[in-house]
Amino acid sequence: MRSEKECDFPLTKIESYRDYMRFLARVQMRDELRKKFDPSDIVQQSMLQAYQAFSDFRGSSEAELVAWLRTILARTISHAIRDAHADKRDVGRERSIHAAMDASSLRLETFLAAEQSSPSQNAQRREQAVVVAEAVETLSEGQREVILLRYWHGKTITEIAEETGRTVSAVAGLAFRGLKSLQEKLGT
Repeated sequence: MRSEKECDFPLTKIESYRDYMRFLARVQMRDELRKKFDPSDIVQQSMLQAYQAFSDFRGSSEAELVAWLRTILARTISHAIRDAHADKRDVGRERSIHAAMDASSLRLETFLAAEQSSPSQNAQRREQAVVVAEAVETLSEGQREVILLRYWHGKTITEIAEETGRTVSAVAGLAFRGLKSLQEKLGT
């Protein structure tokens, strides 16, 4: 077991990824699951597990810490899905949630990416992904929902309007204001 002093970063570093994890949880948790579990509760459970298991963490870089936290979050979401659908358990779901979590993180990085491929540029893009996730978490609920559905789930404005029960113009307005707010927060 490693102590906090043996790590390249303190145990408190985990907390700095709360908004990033909440963002990933929102992306992964579809409406049916969000009716039963709040993404913040899922993240809180994941953070608790991370704190409890920190001595077992074997990584030495921040990228490894983020990957480890994503794995814990994916496992927590898988367990929530299992609990919500206890009679419909599908072992493939647990594997697919890990892949979906990685894909969401990749989409977030791609959302930021130009043609960057050096290790330092990849690390910078990961850091930017965390900043973008934090910014998305500060949006109003409506803006956040529309931005997630549009840019992470690839839905059209019309599909989002149908899914959310809003008019097309209301969805377009939320998307516009959400993107404008993100640009302001991110200084772009």
